[in-house]
Amino acid sequence: MTLIDYRGIEIHQEDMYVLGDVTFTVGQGDFVYLIGKVGAGKSTLIKTLYGELDVICQGPESHAYVLGEDMSSIKRNRIPKLRRRLGVIFQDFQLLTDRNVHENLKFVLESTGWKDKRMISQRIMEVLSLVGMDTKGYKMPHELSGGEQQRICIARALLNDPELILADEPTGNLDPETGRQIIGILHKVRESGTAVVMITHNLQWLTEFPGRVMECRDRCLHEIDNNTNVSI
Repeated sequence: MTLIDYRGIEIHQEDMYVLGDVTFTVGQGDFVYLIGKVGAGKSTLIKTLYGELDVICQGPESHAYVLGEDMSSIKRNRIPKLRRRLGVIFQDFQLLTDRNVHENLKFVLESTGWKDKRMISQRIMEVLSLVGMDTKGYKMPHELSGGEQQRICIARALLNDPELILADEPTGNLDPETGRQIIGILHKVRESGTAVVMITHNLQWLTEFPGRVMECRDRCLHEIDNNTNVSI
């Protein structure tokens, strides 16, 4: 099943041309690394996948679909529905600092239409258990380490059982061993069929946790062989 299908797409950030002729697909259960130098367009590309930035079709054969939604013509009022079907993990966590872990996750579920309190609590415990944080629900974000906060962010991304997870440099602020644990969790998530598209600058993950590799280079997107030596 194809979850992302881009063909011949152009991407701009404000008035700046970032990427052109972007063509790639992502299927169910794929684990895709997105690599490239700083400023090459990785985060910009990710933002188009959840409707933060627009895409431009370059010709009659061009198209851009994410979970069946046409991203070149999607109405703004349909973007929340799309986002309920995917999870986004940020480098800087973006947890709500005025409430504990349980309340952070409860806020997301209620915002996406969950109403049954028992089911909400049950789902929160399920995702916390998946990331090894089932005893941390009462903790405030500032009481957690960086690695623990990122585990909570993964739990948050999993709440609505997403078909696709987009992760923007999720290990960028973590030490190597904690980062390895985070990538391990994401790699395990894909076993259930959830696809993962992850930006990284740590090329060690490409050999430790194999997946497809896409590189933003020269204002284009290139798929490269994971057995090829790459440097960024």
